[in-house]
Amino acid sequence: MEKLKNKTAFITGGTNGMGFATAQEFINNGAKVIITGRSERTVNKAVEELGKNAVGIVSNAGELSDIFELQNLIKKHTNTIDVLFVNAGYGKFNSIENVTIEEFNEVFDMLVKGTFFTVQQVLPLMPQGSSIILNTTFLTDIGQPNMSIYTAAKAAVQSFIKTFAAECTSKNIRVNGISPGYIKTNIFNNTGMSTEQIEGTIDAVTPTLPFKRFGEPSEIAKTALFLASDDASYIHGIELRVDGGLSKTKS
Repeated sequence: MEKLKNKTAFITGGTNGMGFATAQEFINNGAKVIITGRSERTVNKAVEELGKNAVGIVSNAGELSDIFELQNLIKKHTNTIDVLFVNAGYGKFNSIENVTIEEFNEVFDMLVKGTFFTVQQVLPLMPQGSSIILNTTFLTDIGQPNMSIYTAAKAAVQSFIKTFAAECTSKNIRVNGISPGYIKTNIFNNTGMSTEQIEGTIDAVTPTLPFKRFGEPSEIAKTALFLASDDASYIHGIELRVDGGLSKTKS
């Protein structure tokens, strides 16, 4: 059954990881998909892999000038967006003493301003019955060293779920969030960590997870499909945790 037949979805950060897997899942369920990415090379590569029902837009979620062009760029392909998945983002991890203003602004520009103004720009293209999905994180509930900026920005996104839902009810547009746990993506690549540090972090974290593994991007994609489809027609204003039980079992 094609759960998104005749629907058009817009996915930010759709060139890899959870965004790319979600684009694949949506297309497999009948949707046409528009993805964004920061690089023309990665956008073109992803579109080629996704096939004829995908188009790409080069756009940086941390640049407001790019975001304010989204509506015009989308209209080159469609006048209607039925599903919006605001997924683009990464973290910068540093101690309180060492965080720079540049790091702070980069994370908040991308995750907070980027999320808010992406929704603002795409919302006029969304008809009644549409769905907005925001990407958050389980880390906002767990105090972790060196993550103060990232989790604070994601906490703002969590707040948007509730306030956007309250405002979009009158438009008959559902707003929900997905809160991923540790997922196999390249999120660490933009943190400034070395390959050795990344591998060390993964090796250290894996044994602490309830199922002793990182989640697959496809597991987030299937959750996004559920929230985007009519299967979730009475689900509104919630944040769905997809972390393998980590936040419920961690002592």
